Amino acid sequence: MPLLVCADTYRIATYAAPLSRDGPGLLLRDLQKATDPQISAVQAVIAHVDPDILVLTDFDYDLEGRALTAFAAAFADRYPYQFAKRPNTGMATGRDLDQNGRTGEARDAQGYGRFAGDGGLAILSAWPIDHAVVTDFSTLLWKDLPGAVLPQKDGVPFIPPDVLAIQRLSTSAHWIVPVALPHEETLHLMSFAATPPVFDGPEDRNGLRNRDELRLWEIVLDGGFGAVPSHFVIAGHANLDPRGGAGQSAAMAAFLDRPDLIDPVPGLPTADWAEDGPGNLRVSYVLPSANWQVVDAGVFWPAPDDSAAGLLGDDGLLAGVHHLVWVDIAR
Repeated sequence: MPLLVCADTYRIATYAAPLSRDGPGLLLRDLQKATDPQISAVQAVIAHVDPDILVLTDFDYDLEGRALTAFAAAFADRYPYQFAKRPNTGMATGRDLDQNGRTGEARDAQGYGRFAGDGGLAILSAWPIDHAVVTDFSTLLWKDLPGAVLPQKDGVPFIPPDVLAIQRLSTSAHWIVPVALPHEETLHLMSFAATPPVFDGPEDRNGLRNRDELRLWEIVLDGGFGAVPSHFVIAGHANLDPRGGAGQSAAMAAFLDRPDLIDPVPGLPTADWAEDGPGNLRVSYVLPSANWQVVDAGVFWPAPDDSAAGLLGDDGLLAGVHHLVWVDIAR
């Protein structure tokens, strides 16, 4: 893609880095110890790419934001502004959401999670975040999404009425976060992390939910929830490839073809799964609105002979299977 010469460019990134641990408080413990090679590798990748705004889509949430503060501190003063709210992951419901006859399991939470806040969303920013005017769609019930396609089994609704009455759409969260850029510009950061479209049965509960989590942004961009944000960037983990893998790929392909979006890195995979499993797929995205100029873009996936390849370890998986996606934009 041709490079444009612009006075002010902003690097926006998303990273499904493995920053979730097996219980509450363990991520903070590991950050304070500063001896975890996986965390060190993730931090090295971020420092190398050096985004101005970063969406992390697998980061354990705690009420006081101590883990996020500790993580940001590793980058000195690069990210003085952070944002996170309690995600739906691990939020107990007391119901049998997956209809397996048991309650209290990770799949019975509003979004898959072994504990409250397990693998939530977090944002790091070089510029101020206006917390007071964040739009949060995370409490929207799945049944209340216009045009929602709910799972059925043997021709009858799979989700019983008492569960349908509380089942939220967002696995983690859907946020529109205003970031005050230099020169009195505002970027509306639309962040999310959808459920994998697998780990269910013939009712396709997760596949349908994954598709509707993407459709929420379609409805927002079509004006279904009020005024459409100007100069936005959609950044996060759709868990959906437009050409392969499980899930409703056609929905992702159609979304990428929208005229109000720019797809800066078409065709580039972002996840390095085993070839006897899902294989290499594109599941994380940074998609600017069409009124931005794209200056440059990429996926941090260096070739073996690249000097930066060492950041990912000998097998390329030290920082996990997912790769950081970044886009440089300008007005």
